[in-house]
Amino acid sequence: MEAKARQTDIKMTARKLRRVINEVRGKAVKEAQDMLRFMPYFAARVVEKNLKAAVANAQEQYGVSAESLKISEIYADESTTYKRARARAQGRMYKRLKRTSHLTLKVSDTQSK
Repeated sequence: MEAKARQTDIKMTARKLRRVINEVRGKAVKEAQDMLRFMPYFAARVVEKNLKAAVANAQEQYGVSAESLKISEIYADESTTYKRARARAQGRMYKRLKRTSHLTLKVSDTQSK
């Protein structure tokens, strides 16, 4: 049994998200929630929200409790990049890249394996 949650077009680079998801990959859901709650990064709030959605999907679809779930797969991919300009001296413009990303999280039941 596997439940999935996906969030697209997060206004954050995938590199910042990967710093957080590498810490919680493979952990039990309760342990991951505790870790995310005390991380000082904004990306931790994004991952925590997505984790809650995946747990809710698992409870709704399969009727399992959050204690028996673990994070089986989690990854962040790059999405579209918004190109913006920043005015500089003597009428020049510098390119400003605003990167976005996609986050995918899958939880699975520990008893099923």
